[in-house]
Amino acid sequence: MAARERASSTNGIRSWPESERPRERLLANGARVLSDAELLAVIIRTGSGGETALDLARGILSRVGSIGGLDRAGLAELQGIPGLGPAKTAQLKAALEIARRFDGQEETRSAPLRTSRDAFRHLRPRYVGARKEMFECLLLDARNRAQKIVTVSEGSLTGSIVHPREAFSPAVRESAAAVLFVHNHPSGDPTPSHDDIQLTRRLVQTGEILGIPVLDHLIVGEGDAYTSLADLGHVPPSRTRG
Repeated sequence: MAARERASSTNGIRSWPESERPRERLLANGARVLSDAELLAVIIRTGSGGETALDLARGILSRVGSIGGLDRAGLAELQGIPGLGPAKTAQLKAALEIARRFDGQEETRSAPLRTSRDAFRHLRPRYVGARKEMFECLLLDARNRAQKIVTVSEGSLTGSIVHPREAFSPAVRESAAAVLFVHNHPSGDPTPSHDDIQLTRRLVQTGEILGIPVLDHLIVGEGDAYTSLADLGHVPPSRTRG
């Protein structure tokens, strides 16, 4: 590590011993041996202004605090970091989005969603780092397996407007057996508001009229925080659950 520190500002990474170069270390030993900065250096590939890619990666993490902070940072904020232009910003955001889409996907792809925790684990990656409130409808088959998720409304940092007619349109169009609604609170606090509770009741009533049961309405907060309106008793148990 000391050798890399001494060389980073005056020589490119290619001048380092192969055993110390991030890309070569990854190929030889796997990605898990690399630090956060080294992983970012592999993604952005080149430095700028006399700095190596690793110098730049360390500077990025110093500004945003962590990989999570990098995910939450906006495009304009990242492009304001010296050495991080549009191309490198796009590379980083693309890598983070791939990770988000993969997270938990294989484990839950075909498994029935029997509990609110099952549903949260399936849906959580979609909302990591989200800065706007999104209201979405998860379409389920007769065995409560997730089939498709559709964004119904995307609002500002303060909220979104949802009408039951629009909320159920994807379910009717796709002949879903049941639905689960979900939205995030960008503030990080998943506590339901009065409006959240009233909307849930209207959605349940609409589902009863259409013959498409509402299994739950989840509110996703920060980290592992979430609230299930079904667990709170605002969504009646459905015969299709489990």
